[in-house]
Amino acid sequence: MRFTLRIWRQDDESAEGGLREYTVDDVTPDMSFLEMLDVLNERLIAEGEEPVAFDHDCREGICGMCGMMINGVAHGPSRATTTCQLHMRAFADGETITVEPWRARPFPVVRDLVVDRSAFDRIIEAGGYISTPTGSAPDAHAVPVPKADADTAFEAAACIGCGACVAACPNGSAMLFTAAKTTHLSLLPQGQPERHDRALDMVATHDDLGFGGCTNSGECTAVCPKGIPLETIGRLNRDVLRAATRPRRD
Repeated sequence: MRFTLRIWRQDDESAEGGLREYTVDDVTPDMSFLEMLDVLNERLIAEGEEPVAFDHDCREGICGMCGMMINGVAHGPSRATTTCQLHMRAFADGETITVEPWRARPFPVVRDLVVDRSAFDRIIEAGGYISTPTGSAPDAHAVPVPKADADTAFEAAACIGCGACVAACPNGSAMLFTAAKTTHLSLLPQGQPERHDRALDMVATHDDLGFGGCTNSGECTAVCPKGIPLETIGRLNRDVLRAATRPRRD
């Protein structure tokens, strides 16, 4: 297979970036998208050119680092798939593929396809934890949790923080990420004491960091590689409304 790649190249956040065109030959259908970029980079290095910078780690679809826009879609054309798990058989031989970094004000470009997603860390620091003293670890079955709640909490906990929801949202909102990180705690007994303060603090941090507001367009869940549903945001909204009528914990 042969592809023409239009890849965004940018030296750093302050530099002016632009699309550069490359041709890649001898691509097999079973190559992942990142393996195809590896082939390109090996050639660029051999030719004395700067390789394309992109984030990656596990290459197993669980770390969330490999985010990029592929033909205008976060992570590419396959649903519920990270870029590292996207195979070249998803594209037509001879196709032109445009590859760009996430586009969001809180995600400044570090270099080429790499963006700084530390804004997500700030949201987690605002409340994505449990600080209630619980003593020694209890047995796993010691605290009963309804199966429906356990399943929903696990579904939300599957969020890998890749940022696709932000990149796809027309408002640059990170509400699906924020909702996932509150939901998996708010449905479990250990997360109840701080439930409402957590919702307020994490949403306030989300807004302070410059993420946009959610208007329920649904683009976030359409590109989420873990399929986190839009109802997760509704659950967070309910917690925020309840929190607004309750006194804050000391």
